[in-house]
Amino acid sequence: MRLLPKYPLEALLRTPVELLSAALFGLLAVVIVWVPSFFLIDQQVGCAVGVLLVSIAGYRLVQGIHLLRYQRNIKRTQTRLVDFGSIPNTTRSLFLGRGFVWTSQHTQRLRETQSRSGRKYLGSQGEIASPSNSGAVSTSGRPEIHGVELSETSVTMNRADRVGHTLVLGTTRVGKTRLADLLIAQDIQRGEVVIVFDPKGDAELLCRMVGEARRSDRIEDMLVFHLGHPEHSCRYNAIGRFSRITEVATRIANQLPNSGNSAAFKEFAWRFVNIITGALVALKHTPNFRLVRRYINDIEPLFVEYARLYLHRNAPAGWSKSVEQRIHALKARGMPATMRGRDVEAVALLQYAESVDLYDPVFDGLVSAYKYDRTYFDKIVSSVGPLMEKLTTGAVADLVSPDEKDDEDLRPILDWLEVIKQRRIVYVGLDSLSDTTVASAIGNAMFADLVSVAGYIYKFGVDGLRSTPRIALHADEFNELIGEEFVPLLNKAGGAGFQVTAYTQTWSDVEAQIGNRAKAGQVAGNFNSLIMLRVRELATAKMLVDQLPRVSVIGKSTSSGAGDSSKVDSEIDFETSHADSLNKSDAPLVGPTELFTLPRGEAFALLDGARLWKLRFPLPKPNDVLVPCSLQEAFAVLQGESALVDKETTNPKDEDLDEPPFESDTHDSTEL
Repeated sequence: MRLLPKYPLEALLRTPVELLSAALFGLLAVVIVWVPSFFLIDQQVGCAVGVLLVSIAGYRLVQGIHLLRYQRNIKRTQTRLVDFGSIPNTTRSLFLGRGFVWTSQHTQRLRETQSRSGRKYLGSQGEIASPSNSGAVSTSGRPEIHGVELSETSVTMNRADRVGHTLVLGTTRVGKTRLADLLIAQDIQRGEVVIVFDPKGDAELLCRMVGEARRSDRIEDMLVFHLGHPEHSCRYNAIGRFSRITEVATRIANQLPNSGNSAAFKEFAWRFVNIITGALVALKHTPNFRLVRRYINDIEPLFVEYARLYLHRNAPAGWSKSVEQRIHALKARGMPATMRGRDVEAVALLQYAESVDLYDPVFDGLVSAYKYDRTYFDKIVSSVGPLMEKLTTGAVADLVSPDEKDDEDLRPILDWLEVIKQRRIVYVGLDSLSDTTVASAIGNAMFADLVSVAGYIYKFGVDGLRSTPRIALHADEFNELIGEEFVPLLNKAGGAGFQVTAYTQTWSDVEAQIGNRAKAGQVAGNFNSLIMLRVRELATAKMLVDQLPRVSVIGKSTSSGAGDSSKVDSEIDFETSHADSLNKSDAPLVGPTELFTLPRGEAFALLDGARLWKLRFPLPKPNDVLVPCSLQEAFAVLQGESALVDKETTNPKDEDLDEPPFESDTHDSTEL
């Protein structure tokens, strides 16, 4: 309901004169009712007039209070606490927070707060209510951005739009991870497949996921892969599952530099890794980083093993005796000059295979690699050596190159197809602060593996399930993970149920990681929904601003003048003039300045294709008994070493989100 008259300018930043008129009408009503004879009317008429005046006074009072509420609202930011267990869990929408649709009216109001007369209503700093006392503490950002609207509603995202993927942008310490907490909690409560990539290894995020898994009675569904805590981590073979053998070489070679002269070495490295992989698969060995490293350093044992299998299957009877004869001959007269230093058995197998008119692409590739001079071979594959060294050194080697036949290692082996079939929850901590190269290599290999699984689901579906489950994939700091594999995950995996939510600080980080602006634009074009918190880069801000229309804003200009009259015969000797005029100008619906100065925990969200929402996120209530206090406690819960507390919370279904479960307490947003 509109409380103030509709004028071209709302004029909300002014003295609330309505309160004075309300007081005068109220006083007059009292006088008329008390002494009606003073106004020459009887008691009944006085009472009737008094009621009318009180009604007018009440209306003016409401208008004045509305004005005061607005002026107070633009000074304060309230970050509310919410019990994640009581968020209505619907099958149709995803709860994001509280907010409103941003329109040209809000652009106009925000413009007025920056006028010279309007700044005095903002105060020296934004204020935020503190639950511990009645005072206020300072906080960063401009609270008037959200304060220009008094009426809020629940902001939700249609779940059907999530398959179009969501991009979350925001500089450090403004609430990206806390938003991830909110979204991940709802995905877990909804029973979906949840996969979270966390390059940094945020302990609070992992503890929150454990707490939500306990709340939803899904703790047994949760798996943790953590490079920083290998003793508590499950194992994962990043190159063990593939649709085509060439995928293994691609996953490894994509981690190598590809600029300048490095591009040629990358292609050679791809070829030799592909030769090794083909031989391993033919020998019924599951490829892993350890095996690839071993045979890159010395391909001779692999050549001998495959040559014997190949000849056993394809060579004429008696081939083994012929090879033995060649071995004795080589020992007697010595090795050929080109093969000096090689194993006698390997050379004999090579000579016999060349004397037999047989062809096998895998064996042919092994022969070509084996014939290379050792020094030349080492130079060709030197670029892949350091990467394989990092992936197969120390405790990390046991995680990413698991021995499936080791019955003493009880840590489970992560398999993405099984994760999807069993609707599990997976947390992937890559510990990128310790080793960025290893984190990026493992992350990209996982993405490539997921793309392969998506292709399998496209072709064959998920065994045993009538419909493809939704797969909520959250990638925090995804600029550290993105590579060639991430693009097909965005533009092709949606039909397989993948819904990606990616979080990063600036878009330039993504461009720098990809190394190509056109490819970065291709990635950006695959995100249909955009949530932007405070950013500090103009190019990042323009990703939202450039998608919004320009609107008309109204400004007021004042002109005045004075002068002597020009008519000598006139009785007027002096003239003055004063005029107020309104003028319109174009302005962006939201400009970069607003995005640079958003308070913590607030964002603009472009949802449903074109609707711009201004929203603020809730914080989880502290001291949640289900959420572990430390990583050690979280790992203990996952390993079943601590008893689960009594679950008193429920998961309501299909409830109305018009009244969200916010507590009336407010919280300091600096904790974001």
